[in-house]
Amino acid sequence: MTTLAEKETRLKEILRGLKSAAVAFSGGVDSTFLLKVASEVLGDKVAAVTGRSLSFPERELSAARRFTREHGLNHLEIDSEELEIPGFAANPVNRCYLCKKALFTKILMAAETRSLEVVMEASNLDDEGDFRPGFMAIRELGVLSPLLEAGLTKSDIRVLSRERGLPTWDKPSFACLASRFPYGETITPEGLKKVDAAETFLLSLGCRQVRVRCHDQGRLARIETDEAGLDLLATPVNRRQVTEKLTGLGFAYIALDLQGYRTGSLNETLAAQERLTDFPAA
Repeated sequence: MTTLAEKETRLKEILRGLKSAAVAFSGGVDSTFLLKVASEVLGDKVAAVTGRSLSFPERELSAARRFTREHGLNHLEIDSEELEIPGFAANPVNRCYLCKKALFTKILMAAETRSLEVVMEASNLDDEGDFRPGFMAIRELGVLSPLLEAGLTKSDIRVLSRERGLPTWDKPSFACLASRFPYGETITPEGLKKVDAAETFLLSLGCRQVRVRCHDQGRLARIETDEAGLDLLATPVNRRQVTEKLTGLGFAYIALDLQGYRTGSLNETLAAQERLTDFPAA
């Protein structure tokens, strides 16, 4: 069985084989760790690249900027508005493929302009177990995934991040706001802003891991949160505040998902649709 130290050594070996690199940087657990280790190995031959769009909240962009500034790292920002991608707003099942193809094409162009040899992204070993069409685009474009190649899991990355004193070691997972909309429901600028405002409010109440899934074209907000968040939002005072805030944002119905937070919950609808096709027609 490969030890954590061996995985870390393997990651550094992979990085030492590069002359320079651009790291797709969201400021999350994985990309922060990859950027930090890459800077340790390659020094100033590394640049972080972050895409700006409505699906990437200002709070996340600010955190990414703060990290690179405090660590003295090169940080490039590019405009990558997903809603401008043909077909994206219709929210097809391959939405993430369309997004990643467009985003990483722009990152590759930015890297080439600055004479950076390769582009890297921060998928890890755990990411192989979910429905991720975006990964196909990453592979098609030749983007490297060093954490995955080194066999590092999310828990491995959190442990190594903590050892380095990275502020993201226990940061909750985040996915772009477009992931809050069920496949087939149109994604609009107004919808993204509404979800962002709802999640920002829930975070201000003390929730750490939270998603506001937007159903029925914005009429229903389904809140997913962890066990502590479920307890927090179940109190009468918070229930009233959440109801007032979210109805004020334009949601007609607010539901607290008793299953709690889980990654890829909207992919559950795909599985349900597949099961339905197994039944013979009436």
